[in-house]
Amino acid sequence: MPMLNVGGDHPTEIYFTDSAGMGRPVVLVHGWPASEASWKQIGAVLQRAGHRVIAYDRRGFGRSGKPGSGFDYDTFAADLDALLCELDLVDVALVGFSMGGGEVARYVANHGTGRITAAGFIAAITPCLDATLPDNPDGAFTPDAAAEMQSGLLADPPGFLKGFLTNFYSVPTDDGGAKLMVPASEIDHSIMIAGQGNVNALAACIPLWLTDFRQDLAKLKVPALVIHGQGDQVVPFAASGARMPQFLDAVTMKPIPDGPHGLLASHPDEVAQALLAFLA
Repeated sequence: MPMLNVGGDHPTEIYFTDSAGMGRPVVLVHGWPASEASWKQIGAVLQRAGHRVIAYDRRGFGRSGKPGSGFDYDTFAADLDALLCELDLVDVALVGFSMGGGEVARYVANHGTGRITAAGFIAAITPCLDATLPDNPDGAFTPDAAAEMQSGLLADPPGFLKGFLTNFYSVPTDDGGAKLMVPASEIDHSIMIAGQGNVNALAACIPLWLTDFRQDLAKLKVPALVIHGQGDQVVPFAASGARMPQFLDAVTMKPIPDGPHGLLASHPDEVAQALLAFLA
C-alpha cells in the first residue's frame, strides 16, 4: 500500500492512491465519514479523460494511520501539503467534498497557490456554517448540534451512522418526508467504509464543521468550481454553496436541483462532467 510518513508534532501515515501518468493532476479530498474510496467513480472518469488522479485518506480515516492527535484543519492542510510535495505535483486541481472543502480552503490559506491552479468545492462546508457567529446569521450548524452528534456517534456508532447516512443520501419531499437517492446498499457500504476509521477521530472532526473559512477563501485567487445539491439536508445549499460567490473572485456554479449531500454516489455522472468541463 502506498503510504506517506508525515512528521511534525502529530506524526502518522497517510494512505494514498495515484494513477500516475503525465496528465494534469487532480487531487481529491474526501468527506466525513468516508475515505478515498468515495471518489472511485469520479476518479475513473477523470483518469479516462487523461488526468492524473490522486486521492488519499485523511488521518484517522480509511487506511491512514490512527494517531491520537492532529485533528484540526491546520494539520490536515499540512498533511495535504506533504503529499503534494512528496509527489512534486504542480498545476494541480484541488477538489474537496464536504469537510474536504475545508482542506482546500485551509491549504490555500496556509500554503499558497504555488502548486495549484484550480479549486473545486463539492457539497462543501465552506464558507462558514456556524450560525452562532454574530456576522454569520445564514449559517446552518451550531456547537450544541455538534456536541449532540458527537455524543450520538460515540454512544452507538452503527446506529448513528445509519441515520446520518440515510439523511446524507436523501432529499426532502413536498409532503415533509424524504426520498433516498441511492440504493439502500449504498448506506451499508458507507457504514463499512466509516468503520475503517477510528471512531474517536470521526468524533473529533464533527466540531470542525463550524470552522470559519471566509478569510481562507479570500486568499484563493485561482478559478473555482462549486457543485452543490439543492436538496442537501446535511450542508444546506443556501448556507454554503449558494454563498460561495461572495467570497471568490472567479467561480463557476453548478447547482444540482435534485441532489442530496452524497452527490458522489447519487449523481456521479453530473459531478464528473462538471469537473471535466471546468478543467478543460
